[in-house]
Amino acid sequence: MAKAFAFQRAMVRTAGLSPGIQAFRDQAWRLFESLPMPDPKDEAWRRTDISGLQAETFRLPQPDAYLDLAPLDESLLSPLAGEAHAGQVVLLPGGVRTSLNESLQAQGVVFTDLLSAERDHADLLEARLGKIVRPEEGKFAAMAAALAHTGVFLYVPRGVVIEQPLHSLLWGPGVGLAHISHLVIWVEDEASVTYVHEYASPTEEGGQTLHVGLVEVYVGEGANLRFVELQSWGEHVWNFTHERVRVARQGNVDWVFGAMGGHVTKNFAELDLVGEGSTGRMSGFYFTDGDQHLDYDSQQNHLAPHTTSDLLFKGALLDRSRVVWQGMIYVAPGAFKTDGYQANRNLVLSRQARADSIPGLEILADDVRCTHGATVGKIDPEQIFYLRARGIPEVEAKRLIVEGFFDPIMQRIPFEGVRARFQEAIQRKMLNFKA
Repeated sequence: MAKAFAFQRAMVRTAGLSPGIQAFRDQAWRLFESLPMPDPKDEAWRRTDISGLQAETFRLPQPDAYLDLAPLDESLLSPLAGEAHAGQVVLLPGGVRTSLNESLQAQGVVFTDLLSAERDHADLLEARLGKIVRPEEGKFAAMAAALAHTGVFLYVPRGVVIEQPLHSLLWGPGVGLAHISHLVIWVEDEASVTYVHEYASPTEEGGQTLHVGLVEVYVGEGANLRFVELQSWGEHVWNFTHERVRVARQGNVDWVFGAMGGHVTKNFAELDLVGEGSTGRMSGFYFTDGDQHLDYDSQQNHLAPHTTSDLLFKGALLDRSRVVWQGMIYVAPGAFKTDGYQANRNLVLSRQARADSIPGLEILADDVRCTHGATVGKIDPEQIFYLRARGIPEVEAKRLIVEGFFDPIMQRIPFEGVRARFQEAIQRKMLNFKA
């Protein structure tokens, strides 16, 4: 059983906050203290062992802590979607760098770090904080709500169309540090934006690093959001996140996940289609090796008529790594004309690797179409034979097959820079592939 965290009530930021935000943090802290650590007997956690988490060792970063830590990899700041950023937020341990196009500021767009939003946009933030993901949803959700010291607030006013993408990066070095983040993304009616957020750190020796995060997203009526999340944590990072996107009438979200790093990851990702005619697509890419453990728990909730969801997660596993994907399509009473699809495909490249794929349906309405599928398999020997017969060495043949396996997920990603990042990860992980 994991030990208790060493965080104290005094670490909850309340000074200088609006009464509403202060009350939110206070209530979240009380929940954090009262909620138990995840129980391995619970269905959501029984395939992810966190007993090795050194909870008592973690501390929050002090101001300017980044100055004494591994420096930021500047290559991560290059545009991944489009040729330039309309705005960028770089989150460092104890520090931040922000920029936003002046024309967007003039239209009322807010794109800044969490602490600045608490100070400069308190009314906007207070009305939205904790409205999509509630602190009572779990120990880690309450921790992030109470102790978040870094994060991003994006607010796009009604009717504003942002042509160039926005980008943010959470850089999380430092053994023994707890990076606790909170992202709030609010896209008002008829607005449109593309937003790329990345979590990254170097691999460091001598202990563990912790990331706990909340991601709250609202897509208004007739609004459009393309949201890309990339995770390239170091191999020593334990990562726990609760994420939810709520989509209103005729709104649309295209949500892309990419997971390439970390030691243990447990991610709750939920799509709530609450307005008639709303649509959502979820595309996931992962490639694990070593002793990595990745656990995705996804929900597609159809809560109104004429809603459409489409989920495809694809991943490959090397060495002793393990991936768990558990998905559910839920159709509420009265949500007729629903069209829901989910698929998870896994390519197991080593004998000791393991993939658990668990799709599910819960349908409480008539006149719907919901389908799901899951596969776990190895490379087809006939494909290897075919390529070798044409003069391609066996190792190179297997690498080509892996790249081909991922091609359907690459086709769902509309950004060349993101695809290139994934392809680089595939090539890097396959360098030592001998199986």
